[in-house]
Amino acid sequence: MAVNNQPHKTPMPEQDPQVRATNFDEVALGYTVEMAVSEAQRCLNCKTRPCVEGCPVNVQIPDFIAKIREGEFETAYQIISGTNALPAVCGRVCPQENQCESRCVRAIKGEAVGIGRLERFAADYHRTQAAAQPTDSIVRNGHRVAVIGSGPAGLTCAGDLNRLGYEVTVFEAFHTAGGVLMYGIPEFRLPKAIVQQEIDALRRSGVDVQTNMVVGKVLSIDELLEQGYEAVFVGSGAGLPSFLGIPGEGLLGVLSANEFLTRINLMKAYRPEYDTPVQRARCVAVVGGGNVAMDAARCAKRLGAEQVTVVYRRGEAEMPARLEEIHHAKEEGIEFRFLTAPVAVHGNEDGYVTALECVAMELGESDASGRRRPQEIVGSNHTIDVDMVIAAIGNSPNPLIRTTTPGLEANRRGCLVVNEDTLQTTREGIYAGGDAVTGAATVILAMGAGKRAALSIHEYLQGKS
Repeated sequence: MAVNNQPHKTPMPEQDPQVRATNFDEVALGYTVEMAVSEAQRCLNCKTRPCVEGCPVNVQIPDFIAKIREGEFETAYQIISGTNALPAVCGRVCPQENQCESRCVRAIKGEAVGIGRLERFAADYHRTQAAAQPTDSIVRNGHRVAVIGSGPAGLTCAGDLNRLGYEVTVFEAFHTAGGVLMYGIPEFRLPKAIVQQEIDALRRSGVDVQTNMVVGKVLSIDELLEQGYEAVFVGSGAGLPSFLGIPGEGLLGVLSANEFLTRINLMKAYRPEYDTPVQRARCVAVVGGGNVAMDAARCAKRLGAEQVTVVYRRGEAEMPARLEEIHHAKEEGIEFRFLTAPVAVHGNEDGYVTALECVAMELGESDASGRRRPQEIVGSNHTIDVDMVIAAIGNSPNPLIRTTTPGLEANRRGCLVVNEDTLQTTREGIYAGGDAVTGAATVILAMGAGKRAALSIHEYLQGKS
C-alpha cells in the first residue's frame, strides 16, 4: 500500500481571501478524493493510537483513516459515527490541533496528519454520495429522558440515549434546534444546512425535538419529572454574554458578540431576502481573542465594514482562538492590536459611538490559567476611531434553570455544580454537561460531556429497574 512521506499536510482548498471576505460561503472547500487518499497515506497507523486518547468522544481515528486510504469512504464514516454524533460538524470546527492532532506521532517530524480534514471528507462523502440508509429498528426499554438544550452536548446525549433504547425528548428554547451550532458559528465556517441534516437524522432515528420550549418558563424541571421523565440532562449552554464594564458601554453601537452573531446566523441577517435588523458599521473594534471574536470580526467585514480591528489585552501567542481562524482573519484584512485593553467608549451628542479609548499592556507573572497576567502601562492611553464596538469576552450560563430548580447548585460563575465522574448535579436524576457546567468552551468538549452523561443516566436508570 502506498505511503505518503510528505512532512506537511495536504493543503486544504479555500476561497480566495479577497473574494470570501465579501460573502458568507464556506471558506474551506474540502478535499477531493485524491487529496483525501493522499493525506490518509500519511498516517503511520501507530499501535499505541495516541490520537484516540486525545479525542473527547473516542473516535477510532486510525481505523477510519485506514478505510479512506483503501477507498472505503462510507465505511470510514460509519466508524466515525459509531462514537461521534456530529462528524460533519466536528470536521469543520473542532480544535484538532489541540486534541487528536497534538498527539499524532507523525508530528514529531513535520505536521500531524490532517485528522479533522479527513473526518470532514468522510462526513461530506456520506452526506452527498452515500445512499440513504434505513434507520435500524431500536428496541425501546420503556424509560423516558428529557434533554434541555439542542446544542452539541444535548444532541450527543440524546443520540446516545436513543441508541440505548430510551424515549428521548429534547427541549429547545429557540425556534430552531442546534444551539450554538446554529446561532454562534458563522455560515462560512459551518453551513447551517449541514447542522440541520444532523438534526433531521436524529429525529428520523426517534428523538423528539421540541422547539420554542423555554424550560424554566414554559415548564420547570420538576414538572418534567412529574410528567414521567425519569432523568434530565441539562445542556443549555452559556448564552449570557459578558460585557466590558467600562464607561460608555451603554452608547449606541456597543453590543455583544452573542447578539451580533445570533442576528446574523440564526436570524439570517446576512441574506438580503430577510428583514432581520443588524447594525452595519464602517469601522469596528472587536474586543477579545477567542474564536467568537474571530467570528464577529470576520462577519463585520463581510457585512461591509471598511476597517475591523481586534483588540486583545495579551499577545498573539496567548490568544485562545484557533490558529487557523487567526490566519484566515489576517488574510481577510482584519487588523490586530495586541497588548491593548479598552478603558472607555466615547460617543457624540446623539449617543452614538465615535471612539474606543485603550491603554497599552505588558505581560507580568502567570495567573491561575497559566498565562502571563496583562498589566496596564500607565500613561499609554490612546483612542481608536470606530462606530461600533463588539464585546467578545466570554459568556456564562443563563440563570433561568438554576433559579427555577430547587436544590440545583451553581458556582460563583453561574455554572452548574456536577460530580466530575458522573456529571450528576446536586439533584438526583438531574445531570448536566457542556457550557452549562464549564462556561463557554469547545463543541467537541461539550459532545464528550454529552456522551459521558448519557452513560451515567443509563447506569442510573438501569440500577433503578
